[in-house]
Amino acid sequence: MKNVAIVEQLEYFNIGQILESGQVFRFEKINDHTYILIAKGKCIKITQLPESTTLMIYNSTLGEFEEIWRPYFDIDTDYGHIARTLVQKDSHMANAVAFGKGIRLLKQDPWEMLISFIISQNKAIPHIQQCIANITERYGQKIDYEEENKKSYYTFPTPQELAVATEEELRACKVGFRAPYIMDACQKVVSGEIVLNDLFNMSSQEAKEELMKIKGVGPKVSDCILLFAYGKMDLFPTDVWIKRVIEGMYFEGKEISLKAIQTFAREYFADLAGYAQQYLFYYGRENNLYK
Repeated sequence: MKNVAIVEQLEYFNIGQILESGQVFRFEKINDHTYILIAKGKCIKITQLPESTTLMIYNSTLGEFEEIWRPYFDIDTDYGHIARTLVQKDSHMANAVAFGKGIRLLKQDPWEMLISFIISQNKAIPHIQQCIANITERYGQKIDYEEENKKSYYTFPTPQELAVATEEELRACKVGFRAPYIMDACQKVVSGEIVLNDLFNMSSQEAKEELMKIKGVGPKVSDCILLFAYGKMDLFPTDVWIKRVIEGMYFEGKEISLKAIQTFAREYFADLAGYAQQYLFYYGRENNLYK
């Protein structure tokens, strides 16, 4: 690869923690400090040595870093301030932030997040990744990328590209019962019934209601889409892992309803709820807490 962007002095940035914190699915781990990432219609290889604040991005110019990857990785947000604010909450939060201090919340594509989190329901991450790979290979466009592994990588299909898929063809991509949900999402977006960019200007509640017009999109899926694509940081997506973590840390292990957890998170973490969720999710899952 001819182009490499070298980015220095990146504080509160760990590429492994970012990619492996459950917010993104289209990446491959090459080794402990190198990953391949497919996003924004491009494929890049990223290397960050242990304890290093320098990032090497292969197949990217510095200009592309500034235009594409700086906003994607949320570089201009002061995560030091966020971390310092959250650690003052309690010792549990302090431990979670210390463990995942290199996490940043990515600014991802709304359409890709919509389909990805529809697929994610009741699936483990490797299965989600395989389904998405199947869909991109069948309906996306091949990306110009040369790598020693000789693999091919594909763009995420546009709504129009994916709308041609039949239910049978989608099921062949291993999405199972989610196939009709994907078809409904395609129909509503292609027809203009739902305009995804409009959600940026809506409140979190308004945007949730809009997304939940799509079959198969409930509160958790809509929260994930709005957090990871739209930056709605007042949301706190709650799955089995985060539910156990909150119950174990803040409710002495007692079972609490999802609604009560959402209320607690909204009141306790306020407009930092999305950041808190990501730190707690990563800390709980990586350490297998409260299983």
